[in-house]
Amino acid sequence: MIRLYKKLQARQEFILSSQLLRSGTNIGVNVEEALLGSKQSFVSSISLAAKEARETRYWLKLLQESRLVDIDVTHELNEINDLLYLFSQVTQSSH
Repeated sequence: MIRLYKKLQARQEFILSSQLLRSGTNIGVNVEEALLGSKQSFVSSISLAAKEARETRYWLKLLQESRLVDIDVTHELNEINDLLYLFSQVTQSSH
């Protein structure tokens, strides 16, 4: 996300870059919090990470479909989709 943020900043896409940086890095923050807490807070933090991943996917799709800049985000979208699948498996098995 940080490399993509820098590319967008260089192209003066400040709003999209800020949104992607915020939601994309919050995924990791919530996963780290999940690893430190109780089982209940684990599930809650993973759910928050999934929420941030869905938001990140939204911004990536918007960036891709708008064609405002010539940046291929296919790799990032695949990573987000993999994370969302993983998060859904974790939350389902924790219930």
